[in-house]
Amino acid sequence: MAHLYFTRHGQTIWNVENKICGATDIELTALGHQQAKELGRKLLEEGLVIDEILYSPLVRAAETARHISEITGIPRRMEIRLKEQNFGKYESTARDGKEFYQAKMNFINSYEGGESMLKLCHRIYGLLDDIRKEADHKTYLLVAHNGIARAVHSYFYDMTNEEFARFGVKNCAFLRYDFPKQGFQS
Repeated sequence: MAHLYFTRHGQTIWNVENKICGATDIELTALGHQQAKELGRKLLEEGLVIDEILYSPLVRAAETARHISEITGIPRRMEIRLKEQNFGKYESTARDGKEFYQAKMNFINSYEGGESMLKLCHRIYGLLDDIRKEADHKTYLLVAHNGIARAVHSYFYDMTNEEFARFGVKNCAFLRYDFPKQGFQS
């Protein structure tokens, strides 16, 4: 079965401080660099066949991808569509703020200057459709962000608005998604 892999970048200082990073370009912490290297070693040990790493242009994902690539030898390429969602007025605010949680369930909301969930999903679904065309002969690892993880997961699984808003993955978590053999399953 054709598939792809996904990981979220390593830890950032704003992750530690419980702040929304969004499109703000935040560096990895020392632990974030270590997490990325550990994931690279794990992938090497498991011998997974991954043809290419596609990564977000934001430094936290780019550095995570660099560490994984250097350890595994898997080539990497920046993919602009993997850039994290711009959360507008919520950038740098508390991740668990009640107002932000409610705003995330309004998929047309652009957060006063940011990007709506609908536009984000349109961007990510287009990327996944492109990857799917190559999935029978090429396997990718996507290195991106929590908001991107939400959109990727919703491409493969039905989710309620609340499930979508709550969905998240830990730093350097490693996920596999399988493309259906025929047609799109929703």
